Amino acid sequence: MGDQSYGIQPEVLKAVARAIAGVANRGIEVAVVVGAGNIFRGAQARGMDRATGDYVGMLATVMNAVTLQEAIERFGVTTRVQSAIPMSQLAEPYIRRRAIRHLEKGRVVIFGAGTGNPFFTTDTAAALRSMEIGADVLLKATKVDGIYDKDPKKHADAKRYKTLTFTDALKGDLNVMDATAFALCRDNEMPIIVFNMTSPDNIGLVLSGEAVCTQVVRDIEKTEYA
Repeated sequence: MGDQSYGIQPEVLKAVARAIAGVANRGIEVAVVVGAGNIFRGAQARGMDRATGDYVGMLATVMNAVTLQEAIERFGVTTRVQSAIPMSQLAEPYIRRRAIRHLEKGRVVIFGAGTGNPFFTTDTAAALRSMEIGADVLLKATKVDGIYDKDPKKHADAKRYKTLTFTDALKGDLNVMDATAFALCRDNEMPIIVFNMTSPDNIGLVLSGEAVCTQVVRDIEKTEYA
């Protein structure tokens, strides 16, 4: 939503779409899980049953997915939207084998509607889909350039981790992502890279090993500060 308080800012959408298209044009298979915080957050819905709020939030992710699809295709990259909630006029149903086939053909696959279940975040959807499609890495796009040992907005001496093991992240209660998503990644040894999405070009830089970020790694590796 950029600097708006709600919705989709065209300039931000275009920049993100350009960055994703640029990565796809390098021959990298890209799948995207979109959230809906710019439109509706189910967990924060007041006066509404939690499950109902989550379903409304899932529908909002499909709005973002279809919008992102159109923006990416303006850069000449073929995309497919798959939704965990069936809505055949807008998106394909989520089918694991079909998603993998799209990726093999060089198409960007955008996953909408989270997991299709209330009480699960899009973090969990991202972790789940990463495992299902056999991804090499899960990129966690945030507003900060990695994971710190304390809140960098409150503590000037906060230090950013270059690498961080799953165990150390849990011990430090560092809130890399929600607990269910993190447990999925830990148990299946899915590496996570946390990076700043405020600059969309960081997507490409992360994959080139040039971006400032934090890598969450298996416990056989080690935690290091930047």
